[in-house]
Amino acid sequence: MTDFSSPPEVQRDSTDDITKLNKDLERLIENAEHISVQLTWMSYDMVALRTSPDLESSMQKLAEAFLRCTAAVRGENQPESGEVPDASGTTLNYEI
Repeated sequence: MTDFSSPPEVQRDSTDDITKLNKDLERLIENAEHISVQLTWMSYDMVALRTSPDLESSMQKLAEAFLRCTAAVRGENQPESGEVPDASGTTLNYEI
């Protein structure tokens, strides 16, 4: 007589493998979607900057104004009128 207890065990392992594979595929798809969104924003930025060169200077002025406002809210020393605060750490991040 044959023992039928091992085939369900194999089926269970197969189900676990399929579940793990589905989770891995879902994670990979989400990562691909995230990369796609980042690439879309990067291409939008490139087109916007090439279409309007003044946009870069406007964004720099906006970043400087943001730094001055945050300094005023925090009560930090205001830069002199001739000084330009360092906006190099201020970047736009499009991550979701």
